[in-house]
Amino acid sequence: MTKFIEPGKPVVILPGTVEEIIPENSFTPEKVQISVGNAEHLYREIRMENTLRDGNGRKVGLKPGAHVEVTIEARKEETEPKK
Repeated sequence: MTKFIEPGKPVVILPGTVEEIIPENSFTPEKVQISVGNAEHLYREIRMENTLRDGNGRKVGLKPGAHVEVTIEARKEETEPKK
């Protein structure tokens, strides 16, 4: 699924790097650990299932060392001006 950022929607895009591929086991699918730049030290890593879709809809997985972007966006009504 390709998603475009909606104009006027509050958003931040953070750089990230794939640190580790966590193999699947009998309980969980393969996961990827991503280090998010500009995040606080203790909260820098996120883990998610290592499944993305390419432009043709085929499943692909990230490789160790891959550079990624982590996008955080919110509906305008769920934000407030900073002082």
